[in-house]
Amino acid sequence: MTALTIQDMSRRSGLSEPTLRYYEGVGLVGPIARDASSGHRRYRDEDLDTLQALACLRAMGVGIEDMRTYQANRVRGQEAAGEQRDLLLRHAERIEAEIETLRTHLDYLRAKGALWDARDRGDADAETEANLRLQDMIPRLEEVVLR
Repeated sequence: MTALTIQDMSRRSGLSEPTLRYYEGVGLVGPIARDASSGHRRYRDEDLDTLQALACLRAMGVGIEDMRTYQANRVRGQEAAGEQRDLLLRHAERIEAEIETLRTHLDYLRAKGALWDARDRGDADAETEANLRLQDMIPRLEEVVLR
């Protein structure tokens, strides 16, 4: 069994030391064992697995309450499989919508770049074409704003 310090855990999980303390404080992980002589936290391999999963969820924008549900479902195992699936798929759908929004913004930036490139080159036909592409994008941009 590995006994990792909070600094080691921070490096290996990608979570800051204050976040590690916070996650322990709100019950997402732990309680974390303490060194008998110093009282410093000593993380186990199982804690690393849990914290890496939480770091991934956090990076995907999953909130604390859903992380709690995720953790509780992990403990419950198979009986919570359907709930776990639904939780994860709900976030997958949210991320897909965010990706689509980012694609729209990327397409807009490229179209604007093409417009300014045509202006820089003095190419009136290319400028007209870029303007038409931008006009065609207006419905997509409006849809993104309404989400």
